[in-house]
Amino acid sequence: MTTQETLTRRIRQRMLATGERYGAARRALPAPMPAAAASTWLAQPMQTTEVITASTDRDWDDWVALIEAGPGREAGHTAIAAWLRDEHAVDPWWAQAVTIGFERITGLRLPGQMKDGTFTVSRTRLLPADATDLRALLLDDADRAELLPGYELTLRSKPESKSLRFTFAQDAEPLGVVMFAFDPAPKQRIRLTVTHEKLDSIDLGEHWKEFWSEWLDGVEAELAA
Repeated sequence: MTTQETLTRRIRQRMLATGERYGAARRALPAPMPAAAASTWLAQPMQTTEVITASTDRDWDDWVALIEAGPGREAGHTAIAAWLRDEHAVDPWWAQAVTIGFERITGLRLPGQMKDGTFTVSRTRLLPADATDLRALLLDDADRAELLPGYELTLRSKPESKSLRFTFAQDAEPLGVVMFAFDPAPKQRIRLTVTHEKLDSIDLGEHWKEFWSEWLDGVEAELAA
């Protein structure tokens, strides 16, 4: 979408929201910045252009141009987020979202990559199970070993925590951190989400996404039996 098309859409959105005439709505909006072509994006941000515009009054092309002209990509994540908060009054949560989106668009952060350079992946499955029973299996050393044979998981969260967090290893070799989250779902089911953190590369992320998908398939099959 061109800068002019984006600006026109934003004006119309404001007109609908406030009842202003076109000229008044146009003057109330921030001046458009020179846009970087969407075709140059190296990765897609997590939020869509529509969501980020509605939440911050600027679209992704505007934010990329502003940050490049302001602190620049060399400033680092923390400094960019602080600049967004201090100079543009962006809500702290959205300042983080804009910074991460900028990093993905410009190739500073790959999909799934965290601030420390490691990668995080997750997989979710609806299961016909009771959360209390599944938590008990993961908290019991013997049952946990049967659920994940060949791997060592050491509990790092409190047993009563909403999500259970473990260090993950094989033959004493660290393989990151794994978290299991349990959320209730309709029809006496739970939504089990496995999040694998502290992975060293995007290739490892792809490997473990496949691993956890297959593991959840196995858990689902066992429960169905």
